[in-house]
Amino acid sequence: MQALLDAIARMELSSDAQRIFHGRGGLHPGCEHLTLDAYPPVFVLTSFQPLDDAALAAIGHALEQRWSALAPGWPLNWVCQLRQPAAPAETRLMAGEVPDMHVVTEAGARYRVHVLRGQNHGLFLDMAEGRRWVREHVASHPEHRFGLKVLNLFAYTCAFSVAALQAGARQVVNMDMAQGALATGQHNHRLNDLSGASFLAHDIFSSWGKITRGGPYHLIVVDPPSYQKGSFVATKDYARLMRRLPDLLRPGGHVLLCLNAPEMGTAFLHEQMREQAPALEFVERVANPAAFADIDPERSLKVLVYRAPAATA
Repeated sequence: MQALLDAIARMELSSDAQRIFHGRGGLHPGCEHLTLDAYPPVFVLTSFQPLDDAALAAIGHALEQRWSALAPGWPLNWVCQLRQPAAPAETRLMAGEVPDMHVVTEAGARYRVHVLRGQNHGLFLDMAEGRRWVREHVASHPEHRFGLKVLNLFAYTCAFSVAALQAGARQVVNMDMAQGALATGQHNHRLNDLSGASFLAHDIFSSWGKITRGGPYHLIVVDPPSYQKGSFVATKDYARLMRRLPDLLRPGGHVLLCLNAPEMGTAFLHEQMREQAPALEFVERVANPAAFADIDPERSLKVLVYRAPAATA
């Protein structure tokens, strides 16, 4: 656990949500079960193994010591979530409080989060570089004088949509089966005074008609769960989705493919794309945030960019 305590002792004050310590990457032996995130003004410790009282006390003391140096006079707020296989996550408020309306920032955007319930807090911090790529891509590719049209599949709380619209996208179509997540997405757009987004609570695989009628798109973002029974199982469903992409993209359009499954590397996505959408050309893999460094990059989050052929003269 010493590596986590050392990371706490070195951490700096930041206004943006971010990961502080990533034991899951395997670079800190003995800490593979631990992560620490900052969702200002709250720290969230997550453990994938039981933690005894002595360990929690040591972590709490380290946080108190560093916080008193970074923000003298301000109360420390931190939450601990224990996750174990085949058991519901147990979340405890360890010190301070969590705002009733908990809003965090990232790169100038505001997002509502909820760290006291559920395993997904409303903003996936490992996707920060993916959102940065979307912002920069939209801002630097005004391929249409009225702005780009974006399709955001498995939109969750629509952070990609916020990034695209802030960068100048004309329209974003957000689709996700979870109405509650989309409701948070709508709130995120209001937090940022954004318009131009639509929110469709539909099963993607039974909604191709709606998706097609809204296209073609300059950019498609695909960020599905790797395994969610009744929604998406990457090993069988990614291929079904990929074969639709060429017909949904404008000539020269781009697609951002995301996969967060340690057991499947980039080769899985490349092979599926070669089989299902061979006309799309691989462009690059978007690097993950430095805080999410992994001993094996193929086990970490995969974010790949592909491009459709340009229109012929």
